[in-house]
Amino acid sequence: METQEHPDQTALAEIGEFGLIALLRDTLGEPTDDTVVSGIADDAAVYRVDDERVHVLTTDTLVEGVHFDRAFMPLEHLGFKALSVNVSDVVAMNASPRYATVSIGIPQNISVEMVTTIYEGLKQACEAYDMHIVGGDTNASHGLSLSISVVGTADEDDVVYREGAQVGDKICVTGDIGSSYAGLKVLLRNRERLQEQEEDFEPNLDPYSYVIRRHLAPPAQLKIIQDWADIGAQPHSLIDISDGLSAEVHHICEASAVGAQLYEPALPIDPETRNTATEFGEDVTVYALFGGEDYELVFTMPEDDLDALDPQTYSVVGEVVELEDDDQPVKIQRANGENVPLQPGGFDHFDSPSPQQ
Repeated sequence: METQEHPDQTALAEIGEFGLIALLRDTLGEPTDDTVVSGIADDAAVYRVDDERVHVLTTDTLVEGVHFDRAFMPLEHLGFKALSVNVSDVVAMNASPRYATVSIGIPQNISVEMVTTIYEGLKQACEAYDMHIVGGDTNASHGLSLSISVVGTADEDDVVYREGAQVGDKICVTGDIGSSYAGLKVLLRNRERLQEQEEDFEPNLDPYSYVIRRHLAPPAQLKIIQDWADIGAQPHSLIDISDGLSAEVHHICEASAVGAQLYEPALPIDPETRNTATEFGEDVTVYALFGGEDYELVFTMPEDDLDALDPQTYSVVGEVVELEDDDQPVKIQRANGENVPLQPGGFDHFDSPSPQQ
């Protein structure tokens, strides 16, 4: 596939987001500084600050029309979500967020009051995660965007990576999954009906309050790792769910050189998410596996170690197995007993239609 402007060039959609990341990593090469513990390979970078402590650094960007739509995204929620998605990357390394910088691109149709409202949401997130915004940048832009960097801290021995999964580990998920995508579906439908100006359409979002909240203001799972620290528990591998459970399990398998066996009936799905999928005539399992933006945690841990955890905070959805086929490292047993290969799926910024369209 070639770009129309430059027929001898490769289109980004041809290699996708993760292909591009791998290419950029190869272009840059591995860091030569021995203080760098982990570079472009995980949810966040890790570098040493002394003999025991490390900083965990991540950056993420939310762009209007790609990641959010102001037609249904309250600006206060936008500020909260923008910080939460970065905190989630730090939490996914088993580290605690401490400081953030915020760069905002402001189009002409954004007022001072609207910017203030965004920062009120950022402030609420800082209070929720016990952290501080210590700087940033403001720029004029064609569309609203927020780019945030977060620094977290941890003891080097406490950091958990994607690559630690071991054969025999149970694959676990915190909370429930698929709800954010269900909320997005409802919001998009309401936007469409409002745009079409249906005379008899009266929005009633009460039956969808949970899934809408999960999409507009998803919390990072900081309390989960704090509870683990309190009881001395530490998973073998860890990742957060930004692109969908299927994509994240594939990331763990690739980094750890293992396979995975998932079980469809074990997927934790909220009743409101099920009802929403039924209303749309869609398979709720697709929501759970490929929806993304749940910002729950996927972790692997020996079964015996799970006894120390609060059983109300996680679900066992599968197990780590020997890698038998590099092309099909992950399989899922459907409710009917059929065991089938599971493709990575999930949202790809360069290969998928915008979630707001």
